[in-house]
Amino acid sequence: MSQPPIDHGMFIMPFHDPDKPLGQCFDEDLELIVLAEQLGFSEFWIGEHHTMQFENIVSPEMFISRALGETQSIRMGPAPICLNQHHPAAVASRMAFLDHLSKGRLNLCFGAGSVTADLELYGVDPKNNSRMVAESIEMILSLWSGDPPYELDGEFWNIRLVDNVDVETRIGFIHKPLQQPHPPIAIPAMSRNSPSMQMAGAAGYQPFGHCLVTGNVLKNFWDTYESAAIDAGRTPSRSDYKIARSVFLADTTAEAEQLARTNSLGRNYEYIGRLFDKGLGRKIYKRDPDMPDAECNLDFLMTEQIIAGDVDTVLERLLRVWEETGGFGTLVLMSYDWDDKASWVRSMELFAHELMPAFNRAIGVTV
Repeated sequence: MSQPPIDHGMFIMPFHDPDKPLGQCFDEDLELIVLAEQLGFSEFWIGEHHTMQFENIVSPEMFISRALGETQSIRMGPAPICLNQHHPAAVASRMAFLDHLSKGRLNLCFGAGSVTADLELYGVDPKNNSRMVAESIEMILSLWSGDPPYELDGEFWNIRLVDNVDVETRIGFIHKPLQQPHPPIAIPAMSRNSPSMQMAGAAGYQPFGHCLVTGNVLKNFWDTYESAAIDAGRTPSRSDYKIARSVFLADTTAEAEQLARTNSLGRNYEYIGRLFDKGLGRKIYKRDPDMPDAECNLDFLMTEQIIAGDVDTVLERLLRVWEETGGFGTLVLMSYDWDDKASWVRSMELFAHELMPAFNRAIGVTV
């Protein structure tokens, strides 16, 4: 059996200059998704953050609704919907509605928002994140698969719609998605031996590896997912595995590396590092857990999380990721603020037109 082609998608947190007008940021993100579709990207993911001026999309579903009118076929999804910050019934209703609005182009990614300011704003204890996500998913799927009356009791939410259900006037019904039984569901992971990967493996959701981790941690994500799937009696498929990588291409490796160090890509990783310094430290960045935080600097990141170079250099490094992880089904390209639009567009063009065809050939894809 020949190796199936690897899909390519795109993810934006987004990361923008906080001094750039918000309207300009969102216009550029819309232009980005249109370009991604033109270049053959199959999916596009948008992050959700409520109190961050750098990462400034607070409602991915509203962005998706706007982008639907600008695109024809690219699939879109929030990444993730921060389930610990929303009522499950509201998520079920809104996502089912959006699935119909998109004519079935909706992907889903369910997870916990972890920005401390967002959690404080909504009164969420981060110790409850994993349990809140698991409970919310269970309730959402129950609402989508059932009919009223609805009675769901949990640790964090209780859903009751009994007394005001009226079959004659069709009141008291929650929308079901267009895609049945529901849109594809991905689950993100950021830490070794991730409980999220255990849950995803057991339930059959798609694993989604984060751009902030090293290749050996991406392997750990799959191993954790695969073990849970097998324990649950499922046969996991590598084609379901999505990994996000920060790739920047230019016509020469020297140019690509210089730009990646100084443009919004490098600044993003330094910014995230400063956030880590104010909290749990830089352990998410580390290949070796015993590595000192001080060594998790931009020089280190340029050898691991950031893959910059010409097509041949980037291909070589991505093949090492492929080898180390054991393979994946979708390579999700991270994108950042268009501080130099021409170089970012050039990078995307090289990625889509030259890198991905070369990568697929190198791993044995036959056309």
